[in-house]
Amino acid sequence: MSEEHDQAEPGPESGDRLGLRADCASCFGLCCVALPFAASADFAVDKAAGEPCANLRSDFRCGIHQHLRQRGFTGCTVYDCFGAGQKVSQVTFGGRDWRRNPETAKPMFEVFPVMRQLHELLWYLDQALTLEPARAIHGDIHLALQETERLTRLGPDLLMELDVAAHRGQVNVLLLRASELVRQGVRREPVDRRGADLIGAKLRGADLRGADLRGAYLIGTDLRGADLRVADLIGADLRGADLSGADLTGGIFLTQLQVNAAKGDRTTKLPPSLTRPAHWSAPSSPPPLVPSRPRRRVPRRR
Repeated sequence: MSEEHDQAEPGPESGDRLGLRADCASCFGLCCVALPFAASADFAVDKAAGEPCANLRSDFRCGIHQHLRQRGFTGCTVYDCFGAGQKVSQVTFGGRDWRRNPETAKPMFEVFPVMRQLHELLWYLDQALTLEPARAIHGDIHLALQETERLTRLGPDLLMELDVAAHRGQVNVLLLRASELVRQGVRREPVDRRGADLIGAKLRGADLRGADLRGAYLIGTDLRGADLRVADLIGADLRGADLSGADLTGGIFLTQLQVNAAKGDRTTKLPPSLTRPAHWSAPSSPPPLVPSRPRRRVPRRR
């Protein structure tokens, strides 16, 4: 995770002014050390939080960067810190790396997940300011963005004591209201699938315009040719979801991380702020004309 992810098509520099685009060259490989991962479809081995990945080189670069997917580290290729890595490395700790300054290691690794959450909120708030139908609350959104940015400038001790969950709750109220303002009137009957278990569901060609899919489990879901225009996808788990031929134009709060974790092709339509991952394949068949009926599933225990 300590170099650039899969090469993607060039896209707009959304969030650059706030430093929300990851700059791995300015980071001390924090995601490769601070975060834990478990052997799974995303990672080939187990690793505890605070333990350097075996593939992390002395220069903080990944020793198998070009072969991450082949070696079983797909999770590394889709991860996005929203620029938190360089903020912690260069601002919070003033460019002192944890190898040459071992006393910074523990606090640096503890601060990184906090900063990552704050930077993710900054990304959502920045996106909310681009939503014209939510202009009535842009003032409140701007204030929330300023406050979140202020929090990212706190020292290590204050960051470790910060109640990020409480701040996230306050920000989420604004994000939800912005989403409602954008989606109102998109369709006569609202589609509320918030937090729904749609793992592996057959939703090929489904009409999900303006749907509320906040936090929905869409792992491995067949969304080929689905109409997801102006759908709220904040927090939706799209790992392995097939978006080939799907239309996500105007998708609300859809992140690059979610897109990277999904499957798609050249016919998938994305919001202009996002880029098409290089691992997406060419289209194998045209999108369907007739929507299929979603299959009811028994929720899995978590």
